[in-house]
Amino acid sequence: QVQLVESGGGLVQPGGSLRLSCAASGISLTRYSVAWFRQAPGKEREGVSCIRDGSTYYADSVKGRFTVSRDKTQDTVYLQMNSLKSEDTAVYSCAARPVFSSQYKYWGQGTQVTVSS
Repeated sequence: QVQLVESGGGLVQPGGSLRLSCAASGISLTRYSVAWFRQAPGKEREGVSCIRDGSTYYADSVKGRFTVSRDKTQDTVYLQMNSLKSEDTAVYSCAARPVFSSQYKYWGQGTQVTVSS
């Protein structure tokens, strides 16, 4: 059974930083494209960032503030979030898809990120 587990969420003040982690059991993330999504209350889910084949992609709203990376030895994908704003408050989830597929096959349960003073 495949599971993706996110960790690292929490409460942080505006301007602060958090690092989210996405770890998997049952698959090796090194063989997958991995993306981070977020969903705020009352809003649709949006893609935040993606890493595949060594390339990274970011939504305009987080470009320059968030960094996605992969640790192959730990088989973990990270999302470093700096200069956090209140509008970054959301549940953040990671998802994985085979590199040849356009659909994300595996999803984590999500971790809450709250940016508030």
